[in-house]
Amino acid sequence: MKKFLLLFVVLVAGSAVHAQPNETLIKNATVLTVTRGTLTNTDVLIRNGKIAGVGKNLTASANAQVIDATGKFVMPGIIDAHSHSMLDTINEGTLAVTSMVRTEDVLNPTDVDLYRGLAGGVTTLNLLHGSANPIGGLNSVVKIKYGRPASEFLFPGAMPGIKFALGENVKRSSSPNTPGVTRRYPNTRMGVEEVIRDAFTRARDYKRTWDEYRAASAKDKNLIPPRRDLQLEPLVEILEGRRYVHAHCYIASEILMLINLADEFGFKIKTFQHVLEGYKVAKEIAAHGAGASIFADSWGYKIEAYDAIPYNAAIMTRAGVVVSMNSDSDERARRLNIEAAKAMHWGDLTEEQALKLITLNPAIQLGIQERVGSIEVGKDADLAIWNAHPFSVYSRVDTTFVDGAVYFDRAQDLARRPELAKERATLEQAEPNKPPARGAQSPNTPRRRPTTRTDDEIDELEERP
Repeated sequence: MKKFLLLFVVLVAGSAVHAQPNETLIKNATVLTVTRGTLTNTDVLIRNGKIAGVGKNLTASANAQVIDATGKFVMPGIIDAHSHSMLDTINEGTLAVTSMVRTEDVLNPTDVDLYRGLAGGVTTLNLLHGSANPIGGLNSVVKIKYGRPASEFLFPGAMPGIKFALGENVKRSSSPNTPGVTRRYPNTRMGVEEVIRDAFTRARDYKRTWDEYRAASAKDKNLIPPRRDLQLEPLVEILEGRRYVHAHCYIASEILMLINLADEFGFKIKTFQHVLEGYKVAKEIAAHGAGASIFADSWGYKIEAYDAIPYNAAIMTRAGVVVSMNSDSDERARRLNIEAAKAMHWGDLTEEQALKLITLNPAIQLGIQERVGSIEVGKDADLAIWNAHPFSVYSRVDTTFVDGAVYFDRAQDLARRPELAKERATLEQAEPNKPPARGAQSPNTPRRRPTTRTDDEIDELEERP
């Protein structure tokens, strides 16, 4: 019940702020454009959800909303290239190849972490399937339009993608090899490679069958089409360059393995995710044309993460790899600005290079760089106003825009808290929420019939972990 009340409170807080005028003028800000340097005492004009102007002394219509951002910073909305927020379920671990499942089918627009992400300046997420499978499910790229229906979250025109995974998670390293129990294949890194190769061999044959049918059906309209295979169709899209591959990985040898396998079948890996040993094979990743979406300084939490170093972002950036910082965490998503700032300390990246780690670079990795990732005229007005430089640990977001509409406003959030606290207190006093008197049966608790168990059943229960 407490979790429900928290969701209710935040939903009400978030739902009141995204009705906006067609025009908004942000005045006198320090604008971190990402692509055109830092502009001081600069205005940003938003019109009909787009950035309509960037410069000094801009004018707006009489009905425009005007925000005085003197002493504040405006930057593009942060893009998280690896998230599981908003997903009611993440993994389908029963098969090694689950390319037929879609994260789009389990979007939860009431997830409170979305509102918290907006409060951290995050506007776009790449929602990935879990890492239980060599070939996992289809991803979803979304804009955080908290308080709106799930269908409105989907990023229009974003390149479709799919989750691959390598290493310990796939071969179930954390699951013991129990005698007499058959484990799901694969059980080794060799098996992971074989599963992916087998899947693409089948997909290539499937594609050939359909190509032959389409060619023949142009002459003979009575031909029966081949049976559709929902598992193989996404893999055909990969072979045809119409779907991105985002591959969970850690160690250098498996990174090279997947690059070689992709070259064998003629497709590209769009991003390596986590890629903790990417610095060891940075030149090979760059030559393949893949990006890398990483953690700033997380390592040692399992064996394959032992060789990670905090210089990973800088080394790969200097090798020509498009690098982004991701969260893979509802909590870390709120401070990706600080994760990016760490790359200035660990590796001496410039401020602009560090800013790109959470804006333009993840946009490139998702194929949406023409829409978001920098402050330029014509791009979507996905912006955040910060009260100080975003790389300061003391900074906070005052306002977050998505398509020109305000989806987080700190002043409104603070103003509504007393009212919401009062409403919550009223709800908590409702009869179903009152704790039962000592010794009394709760009206919501079903009555249980006394049961008897055999000695064998009792032994079995006691032996369970």
